[in-house]
Amino acid sequence: MTQRKRPSSTQSSSQRRHTGNLVAQDEDDDVTFTQPSTSQVQRGLEKLTPAQVDQKTAEVVQYFLVKDQKKMPVRRADLVKHVVKDYRNIYPEILKRAARTFDQVFGLKLVEIDPKNKMYILVNNLETPDKASPIRSPSNPKMGLLLAILSVIFMKGGVVRENLIWNTLKKLRVDPGEKHEEFGDVRKMVTDEFVRQRYLEYVRIPHTEPIEHEFRWGQRADAEVSKAKILEFMGELHEQDPKTWTQQYREAHSLPNSSQASTSSSSSSQR
Repeated sequence: MTQRKRPSSTQSSSQRRHTGNLVAQDEDDDVTFTQPSTSQVQRGLEKLTPAQVDQKTAEVVQYFLVKDQKKMPVRRADLVKHVVKDYRNIYPEILKRAARTFDQVFGLKLVEIDPKNKMYILVNNLETPDKASPIRSPSNPKMGLLLAILSVIFMKGGVVRENLIWNTLKKLRVDPGEKHEEFGDVRKMVTDEFVRQRYLEYVRIPHTEPIEHEFRWGQRADAEVSKAKILEFMGELHEQDPKTWTQQYREAHSLPNSSQASTSSSSSSQR
């Protein structure tokens, strides 16, 4: 009988090193990118036609819009590597023009949610008095569930153990242990999808056995969701003056409206 050949330990360790190198290379992509100076951008623009700059700006806009459909943040490293490419010497100008397009054409604001890792999202810029509040009228059931979770976290001081969230969802007849007709795998949606979209942070609590986690607001939630509107809605729901929640009221009103508290598109484009 012939024996099935096993991969050698040397081969498997080599594969692991190769995979590790690819991950490290991806993480280092942004480190190798140096933000061009104003004079470098100007010299770069002089070598290109307006049509070339407009075309590259359109490609960047399209890239953001595709990512935004799944509410995925955009890393500067990915944007430069996959879209900007040889135009990196005029990157600030392209991002500034893209931000202007989002604002003037789509009513969206380009926001930098993670200055350290240079990550961007698009948020709705059309905050008008007659527009329905997403807190009262969520755009879809999934967003409604997310807002319920964010409300619990905010009202409980900004961080809650996961058991509290699961019990809250059960009260809403959404059992994380069962497949839901609308949401599918609820636990995966909350701990994976909402986390990848940066709406939630899901953090392991040290020294717990069995292992426990806690939830916090994510960077996208801070940029998109108004704590003042959540508090106003909770006040109406419980027929209470929002000011009776002293800590939450102070937090909600110590900053500008969360949809405006983040870095504006114009300042983001200069970084």
